[in-house]
Amino acid sequence: MMTAGAPLCNTCGEPVGLNSNGQVFVACHECNYAICKPCFDADINDGRTACLRCAAPYDENYVIADAETEDPGNHTTMGAHLNNTQEVGLHARNISTVSTVDSELIDESGNPIWKNRVESWKDKKNKKKKGTSKVAKEVPQEQQMEEKQQSADTMQPLSRVVPIPKSQLTPYRVVIIMRLIILGLFFNYRVTNPVESSYGLWLTSVICEIWFAISWVLDQFPKWYPINRETFLDTLSARFEREGEPSELAAVDFFVSTVDPLKEPPLITANTVLSILAVDYPVEKISCYVSDDGAAMLSFESLVETADFARKWVPFCKKFQIEPRAPEFYFSQKIDYLKDKVQPSFVKERRAMKRDYEEYKVRVNALVAKAQKTPDEGWTMQDGTSWPGNNTRDHPGMIQVFLGSSGAHDIEGNELPRLVYVSREKRPGYQHHKKAGAENALIRVSAILTNAPFILNLDCDHYLNNSKAVREAMCFLMDPEVGRDVCYVQFPQRFDGIDRSDRYANRNTVFFDVNMKGLDGLQGPMYVGTGCVFNRQALYGYGPQSLPSLPKSSSSCSWCGACCCCCRPKKPTKDLAEVHRESKREDLNAAIFNLREIENYDDHERSLLISQMSFEKTFGFSSVFIESTLMENGGVADSANPATLINEAIHVISCGYEEKTSWGKEIGWIYGSVTEDILTGFKMHCRGWRSIYCMPVRPAFKGSAPINLSDRLHQVLRWALGSVEIFLSRHCPLWYGFGGGRLKCLQRLAYINTIVYPFTSLPLVAYCLLPAICLLTGKFIIPTLSNLATVWFLGLFFSIIATSVLELRWSGVSIEALWRNEQFWVIGGVSAHLFAVFQGILKMIAGLDTNFTVTSKQADDAEFGELYIIKWTTVLIPPTTILIVNIVGVVAGFSDALNKGYEAWGPLFGKVFFAFWVILHLYPFLKGLMGRQNRTPTIVVLWSVLLASVFSLVWVRINPFVSKDDGSSLTQGCIAIDC
Repeated sequence: MMTAGAPLCNTCGEPVGLNSNGQVFVACHECNYAICKPCFDADINDGRTACLRCAAPYDENYVIADAETEDPGNHTTMGAHLNNTQEVGLHARNISTVSTVDSELIDESGNPIWKNRVESWKDKKNKKKKGTSKVAKEVPQEQQMEEKQQSADTMQPLSRVVPIPKSQLTPYRVVIIMRLIILGLFFNYRVTNPVESSYGLWLTSVICEIWFAISWVLDQFPKWYPINRETFLDTLSARFEREGEPSELAAVDFFVSTVDPLKEPPLITANTVLSILAVDYPVEKISCYVSDDGAAMLSFESLVETADFARKWVPFCKKFQIEPRAPEFYFSQKIDYLKDKVQPSFVKERRAMKRDYEEYKVRVNALVAKAQKTPDEGWTMQDGTSWPGNNTRDHPGMIQVFLGSSGAHDIEGNELPRLVYVSREKRPGYQHHKKAGAENALIRVSAILTNAPFILNLDCDHYLNNSKAVREAMCFLMDPEVGRDVCYVQFPQRFDGIDRSDRYANRNTVFFDVNMKGLDGLQGPMYVGTGCVFNRQALYGYGPQSLPSLPKSSSSCSWCGACCCCCRPKKPTKDLAEVHRESKREDLNAAIFNLREIENYDDHERSLLISQMSFEKTFGFSSVFIESTLMENGGVADSANPATLINEAIHVISCGYEEKTSWGKEIGWIYGSVTEDILTGFKMHCRGWRSIYCMPVRPAFKGSAPINLSDRLHQVLRWALGSVEIFLSRHCPLWYGFGGGRLKCLQRLAYINTIVYPFTSLPLVAYCLLPAICLLTGKFIIPTLSNLATVWFLGLFFSIIATSVLELRWSGVSIEALWRNEQFWVIGGVSAHLFAVFQGILKMIAGLDTNFTVTSKQADDAEFGELYIIKWTTVLIPPTTILIVNIVGVVAGFSDALNKGYEAWGPLFGKVFFAFWVILHLYPFLKGLMGRQNRTPTIVVLWSVLLASVFSLVWVRINPFVSKDDGSSLTQGCIAIDC
């Protein structure tokens, strides 16, 4: 199909071909941008006469000569390619074949209706081309020259990759390779030099160390290509916001999800909504959808108050360029708020706005106080009717639209962004899939009401800290070079209200500033659940536009794709059924690419086409929604009846809508794990998409994080449980998606590391107990070191330090953040991760869903008072036990050394160093356990002391790692001395 070594067109993916002289076709002689002849002709016909990369105008003589040699009645259009099955596979927007492996999207009917429709579409398209060409001839030459110059000025790149300097990256890579070599030599010594006197301890330690080395490889090598990125907001505005013309920026639908307003305070959600409504973006391009999955009247009433307050807050923010635009966090800033403010009225208006916000807070707090006790007859609305969501598990779907073009304007008479309240239907007997199900409901509702091509989802406690965050994302998504393959733009998570020392590594600095930068140099960062701007088409399960056709292999091996030696194919060629399925899939690709342009078809023709392709089996039974999925650039028809759209939106959030469809399986947020974010991003990367990591100087979003020990451990427990669920599912990165060949190797390693890290808890617990065992038994896991062995140990030690130092150098992370991350890796590993492994296995084998309840004490009112809250939970027991056992072991070791004399102090040093390594890593846990006034829950102390005592006594009594001959040899030695 493709000539080896021939450049591929950056528009359609085909070889660029040859010109009339038999040489490779070159459109731009300035930068040699690869574009094929048909795509070049299409650009010329559409009036684009400048190179997409360097903005240099095409050679006019060449353009004129090209136009003369081509028959104007036979222009090559996308529709002309539909009759050639091979060309359709390259030009049409691809559907992921990885997805269709799991669920076939196409019905068994043929496609004569579609081919007939294509012919009429081609005729209409050619008429439009002729009409536009006639109009173009009437444009004066001076105006054409001016437009050319303007086009050249605006066709600058919207972003650029800033590589890490080689002076920082090269030593980092060299040290990684050296560390890998030293690890091999180290394990060669460890395996070939067993400790016979404590063989069990030695074997346990070697197994643990090998697992730690594998975990290090999985974590380290995805950071091989770290990059930074820079965006050009001025270029974005110059290209899409020309003076005197309507803004051409793409529309964005914001998703905010909340469940229980008593656990997620309405004021926090309201601040997130207010920051969205005041974002620096054209108001007609913004819509905010709030999902209330608890159907709480408190959430609805607080949103009514928020919509009313937004009429004052939004114009105030835009007039004075306020940052951040969440009022609670703006007014609580401890900075000079007069900095860079030159308008004399600012102080007066700020005081008035602060007073209005405090009055608004009082009204919302009154609603919260009223909601503490539910009336026996249930809640009633202002008109006297019963609130439909009184039964949170059995209620109809609810949608309410606030503000927008047809709603209330701000106090200055300007339009405000649309705000939509959504509560999906809940009925007994249906699986609702928690947050993932709520997000999928928002996808369908927004597609019917606004259908923006991009979606930004936020947790209810994550507000916009940077009003230009959406523009930052558009620099990637709207870039013709970069955006066509981008499924989402992920922003790092930043947090407010964390203690200065970040005791429990809540900021996750190492992950967001090191690991994610490394992934950005591969296929892109993982989706982390919030602060992410999606391409809506990627959520629909489609593949990227430039996705090449998969290589046709005669083998059915899903591991290597085209292996001819590792396994023999059962059939030498594809059977007729497979060929038929592939041809139908290509027809579907063509249909999806072109249906968005056949707006002149009547309703009957559209319904035939939609039924022809069996879209209902994938997207559900809603013709309005299905048509919206075919509009790559989004939008809703102007003639649409709002009442009809609302009724259709209610229909698509009904309980039974997703039954027998691909929702949650191949499209939307993917079901099957409590960490639906990792699974959703993984599926997109398997389809061939890439993602972008955007780190603006001013953090785009900020949120809140649990800062007390128990809540933090339970948060980590939920994440780890989700990873275990993915590991035990069909979507495990160890084997899923190999047939497609679109997930890069290092990217797969990163996903494997994401789902296997909880299992590190098993060797970690064993390794943390080894120092205490060695101190109590007088044995050790390492034999007497030779000079060569000492070199390997020191080499490994210094290579670990060098890797960390060089990583800090290129990433800019502080050494304190790295140490906190290392400490919490141990704390979480011996507590939350351990419980997650057992809970995940029990859930898979026996269907048991274990819940760890948490009961809280009262917090202090002082700053970071929540940090000192003590909560009883079983997750605290394992690390507490490990701490006590190691402390007891240290005391026992010193006591034994004092009794034995000077010779015992040398071997004691290595054992005590090992024990202190464990105690230092668990020190933040010990501080959290003590609380502010050393108030440890009695039950935690009792269980830990009991387990430690029983373990120590049993160990001393059994002494399993001491050989039976030791006692007799010791007695004989004593007798010999006496003689």
